[in-house]
Amino acid sequence: MTSASATAATAAPAPAATSYDDLHARVLAGELGPDPRTRRVSVAFTTRQAVRHEGRATGYRNEVLSLRLAEAVGSCAVEPGSLPDGALDDCVGADIARLLAHELRPVRVAALDAYLMHVRPHTPAAGARPVPLPAGGSLEKSRSRAAAVAGLLGAAAPGRTTVLVVGVVNSLLAAVRERGFGCVPCDLKGGTTEWGEPVRTDALAELERCDAVLASGMTLGNGTFEPLRAHALRHGKPLVMFAQTGSAILPRLIGAGVGAVCAEPYPFFWLDGGPGTIHLYGADTAGAAL
Repeated sequence: MTSASATAATAAPAPAATSYDDLHARVLAGELGPDPRTRRVSVAFTTRQAVRHEGRATGYRNEVLSLRLAEAVGSCAVEPGSLPDGALDDCVGADIARLLAHELRPVRVAALDAYLMHVRPHTPAAGARPVPLPAGGSLEKSRSRAAAVAGLLGAAAPGRTTVLVVGVVNSLLAAVRERGFGCVPCDLKGGTTEWGEPVRTDALAELERCDAVLASGMTLGNGTFEPLRAHALRHGKPLVMFAQTGSAILPRLIGAGVGAVCAEPYPFFWLDGGPGTIHLYGADTAGAAL
């Protein structure tokens, strides 16, 4: 092999990841960038939110663990109040390899997200299409994001009729229905939607009667993502992800069951009334603009 061809072989991109576990293993092995043992988290923090949009009958709470690696922030949502007090202390100053082996799944997910945000941020060169979110109130911004996500779903699942929505966000349900889809809302918290519909709690039990899946990145943190991905891949069903959790992780799984991703890294739309940006991957992102 000539030196030129050797250089070309060295520069060839690594094959696409085949699963979350495969991606995790490749990062841990240093195949996608710098050795994770040499990259340390400088800041660890949680963001807690309670919200009830004007005109809505119900509200909800969020809590997110975030880790800062150099200029990048990786995040994983957790059930409010479930993160142990010592988790932040475990993360600060620790190297990414150590955190990828942490006993808590949300720490592992946030560490993987931070590393991938560091080595491959959301740019057009990485396949991302930036879409601006206009300034406005929390409900206006939620609806703007929902319109973009529903656009991805419409492009990824043309002609599909029933969508399993995993991770209930009322703005998303409304936007998906406006596109002509039927919805089966599902969330581990259960309850009812804004329109009084029962929320299913077992997503896997609903898969067979749905034609496509729209799922939150929170499924990474609670361990339900891989069964959804495997089902979508096995049955050829469109799987679209909307991701604050794992925004840098899920684009790496497009083609391995994931069809499209709306990636929203920290800071999230609900933290600021000013303009923001989301990043669309896969499907026909041109049809998903606001």
